[in-house]
Amino acid sequence: MNILMVLTSHDKLGETGRKTGFWLEEFASPYYRFKDQNFTVTLASPSGGQPPLDPSSEQADFQTAATERFNQDSEARQHLANTLRLADIKAEDYDAIFYPGGHGPLWDLTNDPHSIALITAFHQANKPVGLVCHAPGVLKNVKAPDGTALVAGKRVTGFTNTEEEAVQLTDIVPFLVEDMMQDNGALYCKGDDWASYLAVDGNLITGQNPASSEVVADEMIKQLG
Repeated sequence: MNILMVLTSHDKLGETGRKTGFWLEEFASPYYRFKDQNFTVTLASPSGGQPPLDPSSEQADFQTAATERFNQDSEARQHLANTLRLADIKAEDYDAIFYPGGHGPLWDLTNDPHSIALITAFHQANKPVGLVCHAPGVLKNVKAPDGTALVAGKRVTGFTNTEEEAVQLTDIVPFLVEDMMQDNGALYCKGDDWASYLAVDGNLITGQNPASSEVVADEMIKQLG
């Protein structure tokens, strides 16, 4: 199985002067779930090369067995440093697509035409589309064949308004994932803040927060099984 993982290239947290990017745990955990299945994993980002890591995700409180494994894995770190350009990716070469979160995707991947086209192609081909935490925000501008929002009428989750409030970025982010989903007619659902929560609607697989990254990957593996 060939898995495409798409990461952000955006590193600025609004006008705060602070850095953002992708969230380490949301990348590392699915990466190793896929690798341990002997899947071939390809990494891509809008700009190619090294995607920016959200420095907050390196704090001690957010380390897991998967992040520790990644930090000691020189081959994986080299792999991450050399992501392909999203513009050069063809959907037909892959069996599934996965998006780790972090705040970065809200700025670039949400509006990236290549990302939008890839999600559309994977979804229409009934291939698993997995997104976790803030990454479901990249579905904002993806349309169904009839021109309506792809998420309209679909059961989805993503970072909650109260989780965004807890990290004090409600007024910094370009939009709130929960509000966007509801505005686009999604059947948005959620669990307790910071607890693992999975929503599955056919081949569209979303996780609420960092704790949900592994269950999203496991559902993708199950669908590919």
